Amino acid sequence: MGIVRRQSLRNTLISYAGLGIGFVNTTLVLPRLLAPAQLGLLSVLVSLATMGALVSALGFTNTTLRYFPYFRNRETGHSGFLPLLLGVPLGVFCGVVVALLLGQPLVLRWYPHDAGMLGAHYGVMLGLALCILLYNLLEAYTKSLFHTSFSSFLTDVLQRLLIVGSALLYGAGYWSFDTFVLAYLGCYALISMLLLGYLGFIGELHLRPTRAVLRVRPVGELVRFGGYALLGNISGTLLVTIDSLMLGSHSFADAGIYNIALNISMALAVPFRALYKTAYPLIAEYWKDGAADKMQDFYRRTTRLTTALGAYLALGIGLNLPFIYSLIHRPEYAAGSVAVLLLLAGRLTDGITGVNGIIVVTSPRYRYDLLFNVGLAVSIIILNALLIPRLGLTGAAISNALALVALNLVRTWFVWRSFGWQPFDRRIAYILALAGGSAVIAWALPTPPNIWLTLLLRGGVLTILYSAGLLLSGWVPEVTALARKVGVGK
Repeated sequence: MGIVRRQSLRNTLISYAGLGIGFVNTTLVLPRLLAPAQLGLLSVLVSLATMGALVSALGFTNTTLRYFPYFRNRETGHSGFLPLLLGVPLGVFCGVVVALLLGQPLVLRWYPHDAGMLGAHYGVMLGLALCILLYNLLEAYTKSLFHTSFSSFLTDVLQRLLIVGSALLYGAGYWSFDTFVLAYLGCYALISMLLLGYLGFIGELHLRPTRAVLRVRPVGELVRFGGYALLGNISGTLLVTIDSLMLGSHSFADAGIYNIALNISMALAVPFRALYKTAYPLIAEYWKDGAADKMQDFYRRTTRLTTALGAYLALGIGLNLPFIYSLIHRPEYAAGSVAVLLLLAGRLTDGITGVNGIIVVTSPRYRYDLLFNVGLAVSIIILNALLIPRLGLTGAAISNALALVALNLVRTWFVWRSFGWQPFDRRIAYILALAGGSAVIAWALPTPPNIWLTLLLRGGVLTILYSAGLLLSGWVPEVTALARKVGVGK
């Protein structure tokens, strides 16, 4: 747990700094400066670009995290793994671009109400796809090298600062909206180039192709694994993109309001993402070494930690939603309040069930993850098709939450059934009960007339009761150990 604790703590600090910037971005800047339809356009552009990048990657991001331990040898340039990692997906991307250009009339027909807005920025979507593809490939490589902090800084801090700066220039009248969209693309391009430069700085930019890469592991095995991972990744990506894509066909304005709700709920995923960045290559190493006992212990420890953090964040956000939306000063965005609560429920389930998905996808039975993900993709598309026409953005949130809950329950059962591991003990129930009780007390208190005082009262009571309960009970040893290091609870 040593390397995981150090990297995860560093990533968490960076992620929460980025969370603060992202909060300012999504609640104080973009919603004030952009109409819901303009925000909806951005979310649709990014969603389409993400899908294009995902198909182009051919699952090579997962292949890197799964198989890089076999190639790791700095003296030999990791046997030329990086040229293989970049070359094949970038070659496929050329074909994806041709397909997207030929299919532009069909794409625009899907968005009849806002086809003019999308058509004017279709080229930006293609540029975003290239930047997202390159960044995802390089990030997977840096993860496998256990260098995760810099990539976290780029996406969670720098990129958000650049977007905020670009939006302020647009709001001040220096840029048109079209120029802002181009600057938005530039933010993605810059972090990709900076990550490439970082690899050169640490001496890991090995771009010379070698035949040795073909001898470490059979290429067919890598491609087959990548193919399964690609199909699995499509469903996972659909979970965060299909809502915007399908809502956008109904109304870009609904997609913009939903995007704000999704961004608010993403605060809950910050500690999970920070942990999973380091957990993925570590679990791959456990499988390689046959360290089943270490993996099971890691499974239980991380589940307790993500449950404790997730419950606190979910309840803290839910208690203070009126405050969050009051900062936007646009009443139309508050229509996403119910969607936020539903999305929080789904993401909390994801945290409570731990690293089950990583265990499955890095295991010898990784093919089964494809079945789970295909089922997820089909389910969420069907649910969205049924619920969005009737309930709008609330229907999209219900679909998202149900899909996350179902997927994680099935994965958790599969890990237990296949390997005999499950991450739960009585402490999980105790943690959730403590969090729920603390939240009920905070909610029941009389609320001051000032919304800032309400935030301080509810947030303060929740924090004091919950943190005191965790420290006194010792249910999460990692929290207790951290408290002792900073001089609390001695």
